[in-house]
Amino acid sequence: MSHDRDRVVAGLISEGDLHHIREAVCIHTEKIYDSCKDKDCIEDAQVVFKNPRWVQMIVNRAISVKIIDAEIKFVYTDVEPVPFKRGFYTVDIKYFIKVTLNFLVPGNPKGHSTIQVEGLVIFDKKVILFGSEGGVKIFKSQFHENNSRHEVGNSLQQDNSPIVKVEVAEPIALNARIVEVCERHDCCLEEIPQCILDCLCDNETDVAGVEDNRGHHTTKEVVVSIGLFSITKLLRVVQLLIPAFDFCVPEKECVSSTDENPCDIFDTIDFPVDEFFPPQIYDFPGALPDTDEDCKFDRR
Repeated sequence: MSHDRDRVVAGLISEGDLHHIREAVCIHTEKIYDSCKDKDCIEDAQVVFKNPRWVQMIVNRAISVKIIDAEIKFVYTDVEPVPFKRGFYTVDIKYFIKVTLNFLVPGNPKGHSTIQVEGLVIFDKKVILFGSEGGVKIFKSQFHENNSRHEVGNSLQQDNSPIVKVEVAEPIALNARIVEVCERHDCCLEEIPQCILDCLCDNETDVAGVEDNRGHHTTKEVVVSIGLFSITKLLRVVQLLIPAFDFCVPEKECVSSTDENPCDIFDTIDFPVDEFFPPQIYDFPGALPDTDEDCKFDRR
């Protein structure tokens, strides 16, 4: 019983918990050698559509456009060593961002119609990070028990090159507008992987009722502005020696709803006060300008 009381559990630890360290453990893990955070404002980026011939009729006739949503679909990375600077690498990052647009298009004499179209924005950036040096190859054993040939061998897990990891918050849709085409862009659908294009909805049904006397000629295009927060990390697989308290055995029992009493799980949910009484400005951190300590904000 005394062992259970002295046991250290996952969470915050105190100075007294340090006396319960039992051993130094060697682990095989990823270590972050360098990282950086960035705040990018992608301004007036061209939107690429899955069916440009059909969507162009909407763009040519639309009165206005509004960006409804932006979502990161894929991120491709590439790492290359920096010449004459040992241990440093250039990280090329390509973002594929799906955007949802609402076009206001003149319709019949009764008014206008709103057509929703999905498009793609491509954003490239490059950063330089420290990734150290190392040229070993890491293998792991594999055994396929159900394989008829009973293959036993080693497979190359990785060659210990720096690993890139990109963490991205959901993009902020800032603005969208229709502009006249001043110059021809080099981006074309053939350069975009098919798996990315497949995430866009087809728009031919929505465009079927739109007539354009100018045909499908590209006279206008859509550009959007998007805010992007990201963290880029450069890691390597290494062995680290860390202090360990004990095995991490879960103390909490799983809670689930049962058919006999499905309201048990509902009883654990707090009443959503904010849904009925929307928070005021002083309830949002950072919404108010900084004030002196002597100046108190009167909430009455």
